[in-house]
Amino acid sequence: MIKALRPQVGFATNNVKETVLSKLRAEQSSNEYITTLCKQKLFNEAIKAFEFLQKKTGFCLTLSTYAYLISACSYLRSLEHGRKIHDHMLKSKSHPDLTLQNHILNMYGKCGSLKDAQKVFDAMPERNVVSWTSVIAGYSQNGQGGNALEFYFQMLQSGVMPDQFTFGSIIKACSSLGDIGLGRQLHAHVLKSEFGAHIIAQNALISMYTKSNVIIDALDVFSRMATRDLISWGSMIAGFSQLGYELEALCYFKEMLHQGVYLPNEFIFGSVFSACSSLLQPEYGRQLHGMSIKFGLGRDVFAGCSLCDMYAKCGLLSCARVVFYQIGRPDLVAWNAIIAGFAYGGDAKEAIAFFSQMRHQGLIPDEITVRSLLCACTSPSELYQGMQVHGYINKMGLDLDVPVCNTLLTMYAKCSELRDAIFFFEEMRCNADLVSWNAILTACMHHDQAEEVFGLLKLMCISQHRPDYITLTNVLGASAETVSIEIGNQVHCYALKTGLNCDISVTNGLIDLYAKCGSLKTARKIFDSVINPDVVSWSSLILGYAQFGYGEEALKLFKTMRRLDVKPNHVTFVGVLTACSHVGLVEEGWQLYGTMEKEFGIVPTREHCSCMVDLLARAGCLNEAEAFIHQMAFDPDIVVWKTLLAACKSVHQALARRTNLKVWKKQHEVITLVKGKFVYVKQIDREEEACCCSLSNIKFQWHYLKDVRFKALKDLKMRGFLSGIPPRGIPDSCERSRLKSQKLIIHGSDGEGRMNRKWKWGL
Repeated sequence: MIKALRPQVGFATNNVKETVLSKLRAEQSSNEYITTLCKQKLFNEAIKAFEFLQKKTGFCLTLSTYAYLISACSYLRSLEHGRKIHDHMLKSKSHPDLTLQNHILNMYGKCGSLKDAQKVFDAMPERNVVSWTSVIAGYSQNGQGGNALEFYFQMLQSGVMPDQFTFGSIIKACSSLGDIGLGRQLHAHVLKSEFGAHIIAQNALISMYTKSNVIIDALDVFSRMATRDLISWGSMIAGFSQLGYELEALCYFKEMLHQGVYLPNEFIFGSVFSACSSLLQPEYGRQLHGMSIKFGLGRDVFAGCSLCDMYAKCGLLSCARVVFYQIGRPDLVAWNAIIAGFAYGGDAKEAIAFFSQMRHQGLIPDEITVRSLLCACTSPSELYQGMQVHGYINKMGLDLDVPVCNTLLTMYAKCSELRDAIFFFEEMRCNADLVSWNAILTACMHHDQAEEVFGLLKLMCISQHRPDYITLTNVLGASAETVSIEIGNQVHCYALKTGLNCDISVTNGLIDLYAKCGSLKTARKIFDSVINPDVVSWSSLILGYAQFGYGEEALKLFKTMRRLDVKPNHVTFVGVLTACSHVGLVEEGWQLYGTMEKEFGIVPTREHCSCMVDLLARAGCLNEAEAFIHQMAFDPDIVVWKTLLAACKSVHQALARRTNLKVWKKQHEVITLVKGKFVYVKQIDREEEACCCSLSNIKFQWHYLKDVRFKALKDLKMRGFLSGIPPRGIPDSCERSRLKSQKLIIHGSDGEGRMNRKWKWGL
């Protein structure tokens, strides 16, 4: 019986062996299949194969297969699948080696699960430099530079020396913290180590220095590199472009092409497109556009976004539209780029049209989209559009986003009345940040409400927000408008204590304040303390000298400015033309006026024309002044005529002190001119009281007095004005309308035809 059963037992044993062998062969082929997929970078297919085999019980993977699958999850940034594979490995009771544990650490770090990475790291019985580098890189990549530095110091204390990858990660962490001092220490550590000349560490140093605005140190590292790769060139070109060295960015791009070792990628093209947009050089941008198409990047999203931005900033909106439609699959970033291009280009309708197309494509707008749409609303005619966007913001739940609210505040300040902007600010005041306060202060200055600036500044200080350079610039502007030198002195002291006086905009505000208040010595002292004064600094001081009668000083300063190759702006020419008027340099004034547009491309404005009228009339060239008014490119406004009347008054007073026939003829010419031009003034502004006062101050012949008497006896109300220097530094609106009555009583004339006048103030 037993002998009879032996063949059956042997057969059964053979079946078991065959089953085990087939299973082993299946497992081996499955591991090889998954490994092959990962090697071919078919990561999604490899994970699907794992999920299919996972359903079979008793299926085992090798440690190398687990490592390949974990690396696939790292590449795909798939935390869900990474956890599944990690759990499968733990349940299979596999004992991962150090290499596999490092792969798991790297996966959790790249997927942003730092808690899981910390658990794996703490449970590791053994750690090497790769383990420490993986956890440091995880914290660095997820914006936790402080924790990355802590692990770096622990690594050094444990006796493990960093390699080039460690240096790359820790330098990136230091760059995110913005600690340039610590970055220099790390740089020294890199140089002392054996990896000081490694390209990964050097590229990280270049990136850190460019992000910290220390382009000289970045250039020093770049120039010392024995070998450079595409990242090295890209970091330098991007650094130059972002820090305002656009010409250097284009030169380095040209040098990279000249060496012919590397072909530019989409990121390098994006940097050079940005450089062209800052330089407003569309022709060179067109050449680069053609080059990008030649290199097969014509449909790339990143390069396309930068190209759209370049064409939009250069005013070529049609080209921006063509480039956008050539992008293969525009994502949200691309749509935001084209919407922002048309919005900032002043074409609000097209921006809204692209916004509608984006919504039809199924993309959900973000805060950048709506902020661009709001920036397109810059005038009262676009208020309704801005309110529609506001409603959409509330619908999408973006009304709690502070940057969006700040843009809404700016929109209401530009498109509506100031009270609407203040009302909106009061609604968001509990969540307001420093940008919000600066926005409402800027709005008050835009609407010429200097007193509101001082009131809001007090509330801002109560809210524990520290003023920055933008705040001080607005307050200094308000102080200059109200000639509040005491408040300006307080702001000056605050700027000195906080170090904000080093900012050029604050310095320019201080120069403008002291110049308008007549403290020209203080203004000149501040100006001389500036290392590199810009055109605003020069213009503010020149205008201050000119307004207070120091014409020679103003012209001398202008000549110094030109000798230093500082290009003047329209304010500069207002100052120098005013200076010429006070000094009486007619020929030089004409020469400066002629060079404005020919040499500097500055189109004369009404303000410049008023200065020329004042220059000619003060010099007694009344016919030339009248001819200049009629030859202007635009119709003269009330300011031009008032300038002529004021100059005629000065000429008339000068002539009245001299007695000969020629002078009397000139005086008659002045009276005749003023008589004729008063008709123009009455047509432009029938309630312009200042002109009537100017006319009454001129010594008219008796038969001209009738018109002035008729105008003066209308019981004119004088307009309100701001006091020149307010008491105790508190700006106050001292309105003359508060007085009960004021009348100009013309009693008659004496024998010489003079009017006897007196002001009757009813107090």
